Amino acid sequence: MRIIAFSLILAATSAIAAETSDEDALSIADKAPSSTEHAGNWHSFIEGAIGQIGQRTGNQYLETQRLSLDIAYDAFIAPKWRAVFADRLDMFGQDQTEGRRNINTLKEAYLNWHASQDQLFDLGRINARYGVGTGYNPTDFFRGGALRSVTSADPNSLRKNRLGSVMLRSQTLWTQGSLTALYSPKLDSEQSNTPFNADLGATNDRNRWLLSLSHQFSENINPQWSLYGEEHGSPQLGFNLSSLLNDATVGYIEWSGGRSRSLLSQALNGSDDTAFRSRLSTGITYTTENKITLTLEAQHSNAGLGNAEWDALGRGPRPTYQLYRKFANDRQDLPTKREVFLYATWDDALINNLSINALARLNLSDYSRMTWLESRYHLDHADLALQWQMNTGSATSAYGAATQQRILQGVVTYFF
Repeated sequence: MRIIAFSLILAATSAIAAETSDEDALSIADKAPSSTEHAGNWHSFIEGAIGQIGQRTGNQYLETQRLSLDIAYDAFIAPKWRAVFADRLDMFGQDQTEGRRNINTLKEAYLNWHASQDQLFDLGRINARYGVGTGYNPTDFFRGGALRSVTSADPNSLRKNRLGSVMLRSQTLWTQGSLTALYSPKLDSEQSNTPFNADLGATNDRNRWLLSLSHQFSENINPQWSLYGEEHGSPQLGFNLSSLLNDATVGYIEWSGGRSRSLLSQALNGSDDTAFRSRLSTGITYTTENKITLTLEAQHSNAGLGNAEWDALGRGPRPTYQLYRKFANDRQDLPTKREVFLYATWDDALINNLSINALARLNLSDYSRMTWLESRYHLDHADLALQWQMNTGSATSAYGAATQQRILQGVVTYFF
């Protein structure tokens, strides 16, 4: 795997060098990054990464390698019929105890029928993403269990590189809004770790449905309401709203609420503590004239543990603590009631085509934090990136307990 990753990086570097010959240098400098813009029905890339992981205990470092292939297809295959397919294969190589593993993620595979100009139907595995929040999405009801492989802490990557759910979806459109109805049936009961398994037990382990209504009342006011339900659970309400506050600032709020059990009760299959619980993600995004975008977001979940409960769980039996952490991570939910999230991007930073991205997550119950930094240079058909991540806090804190304390990796992505 290490040889493959190095070979990919060398090959991509050679291709990059060919692209950036002297006669093209000035024209490339004047272009906006175009690595994600491709003509045609296929959108694919291959990515290689090499790095090092610092373990939380023992001052141990692991060398890591990864080779990924991402393929997407989106095209009309007949009048009124469109096919969508997206798949990602991650091949990991890691020294010492971790060994090698391959994980395939079938993100989407569905047919779309344009029954009329204002009526659409979809059938298959669909990635139904909802929410205006940046770091936490209470109304993204289909996020739980959808992550098979995590290659970046960037929330954009987590939302994109996940399993879709098998469903039937209908969309009715009108000039100022839309109505969406979907049904996702139970198809399996158990999640699978098999590399090329469709893993229907992760996304279709219970019957679920959702109704979503959006209507634009003005140029800056376009709210979305949703009603979600699942087998053996009470309906959950959802609300999304973002608004332009001034020329440089956008405010947003995302909320969901309904009767449900706490995360701890669900994780441990404990006593029924059903009550009305809400989740909230609200923040502002500010963009400067020199292409810096800053987002500050407050996150809250009544389903998570309070300060005293979280402290008691950390002092209790280790297996119980680990089970709860795993359940919250799998559901992509907050383990405690409150967190703060900061996200920043700087396009054309210092030089053209260089972007700098950063995020920080702060848990307000134990003040542990996760920090992630990335510098990424864009070329016509390739990206070069350097990523660094640090998890800090006590041994039983939300982020300090992570096995991987420090991560440093170089990434080369080639688009074709």
